[in-house]
Amino acid sequence: MGFSQALSGLNAAAINLDVVGNNIANSQTVGYKGSSVQFADVYTGALAGQGTRVAAVLQDFSNGTLEATGRSLDLGINGNGFFRFTQAGEVVYSRNGQLTLTADGYLQNAQGARLTGFPAGVGTGGQPTDLRVPAGAMNATATSRVEASMNMDAAVDAIDRALFPFDTTDSDSYSYANTGTVYDSLGIQHTMTTYFTKTADNVWEVRVAVDGNADTANVGELVFDNNGSLNEPSSTFPLYSFTPGGGADVLSFDVRFDGTTQFGNDFALNSLDQNGYAAGALVGITFDDDGTLIGNYANEKSQVLGVIALANFRNPEGLSPNGDNVWVETGASGQPLLGLAGVGQFGTLESGAVETSNVDLTRELVDLIVAQRNYQANTQTIKVQDEVLQAAVNLR
Repeated sequence: MGFSQALSGLNAAAINLDVVGNNIANSQTVGYKGSSVQFADVYTGALAGQGTRVAAVLQDFSNGTLEATGRSLDLGINGNGFFRFTQAGEVVYSRNGQLTLTADGYLQNAQGARLTGFPAGVGTGGQPTDLRVPAGAMNATATSRVEASMNMDAAVDAIDRALFPFDTTDSDSYSYANTGTVYDSLGIQHTMTTYFTKTADNVWEVRVAVDGNADTANVGELVFDNNGSLNEPSSTFPLYSFTPGGGADVLSFDVRFDGTTQFGNDFALNSLDQNGYAAGALVGITFDDDGTLIGNYANEKSQVLGVIALANFRNPEGLSPNGDNVWVETGASGQPLLGLAGVGQFGTLESGAVETSNVDLTRELVDLIVAQRNYQANTQTIKVQDEVLQAAVNLR
C-alpha cells in the first residue's frame, strides 16, 4: 500500500508551509531575504515512485526596496554586497543597516554586532576592524595659507610713497583694504587686514597686518598686464609672520592672489579662503554613498573617520542563515570578497534608508493556499489508502 508516498508528501508539504509561513512572518523584517522550497521525487526502481522529498530550501537574494527613514544611522545597500559585522567573536554578514552609536563609539546593530570597515588613511589593503567614532574634539590648526581673489580698480590714481608713507591708520596711504580671519596654533581667531596700494600703472603694493600689526619686512607686489590679468611670474606674494602670544606658536602664512584682476570696475573681493580652524567637538556623523564615515564638528569642519567594508560571495545562496538578520560563511558560499561600496561588483550605500524585505506578500499568500491544498490532498491519499486496506481486512 502507498502510505509511504503520502507520508512523504505530508512531510514535504509541512516543510513548505513552514517556509512560506516564515516568509510571511518576516515580510516586515529589514534586510530579510525570502526562501522557496525545491522538491524532488523518490524513486527506487519500483513501478511506482516512493513519494517526494525536500531537495533544498533556496534563499532569494534579489534586492528589496530601499525605504527612506530620515535617520542618518540607517543604511541600505543599493545593489550587491553585505555589511560585515563581528558578533561574539564571529564574523557575520547582513543586509540590515539599522545602526546605533554606542557610548564607547562603536557602530552596532540591535543585536550588538559591530560594523567593520577600514580606518581612515589605511585603504583596503588591511583586514577590516570594528569601526569606531572617536569621542575627542578635532584639534585646532594654525593658518598656513590664505588665498584671495579680487578686482583692483584700474581707474584709481597711484599713490606716491614719498608723500604718503604706509600707515594702517591713514586711509590716504593705501588704495584699498579688506579683512578676513586667521587662526593661531591654539585655534584663537585673529583679524587679518590686507592693504593694497597702487604705486604705478599696473603695479600694486601688498601689505598684511594681523590684529593691527603689520609685517613691514614682507611686502608683496602684484603686477598686471595690459589686459588686466595678473602676471604671476613678475609678482611677489607676501609671507606674513606674527607672534600672537598667549602661549601660541609663531603664526606664519603666505598669501596668494591667483585669479585677481585689474579692470576699470570697483574694488571687489571675489573669494577669500584660509586653511586654519579652531578646535571643535564632534556633533554628528554621516555616510557618503561610497561608505565613507565622516565626522562633523562644531567648528564647521569635517574629517574622514573610516570607510565601511562590504563583502560579497561567489554563491550567496550557500550562506547559512544564523538568525538576527545575519548569515555566516560556509564552504558552499565560498570565501568573502571584500571591497568598497560603488566599486566593481559592489552596490552603493544609501544613508537615511533601509532595505525592506524582498518578500512579495501577495505571492506568499497564494503559495500558502497552494501548500495547504497540497497538504490536504496528501491527507486524502492516506484516507483512501486506509479505506482500501479496511475493505481488504473485511473480506470474508
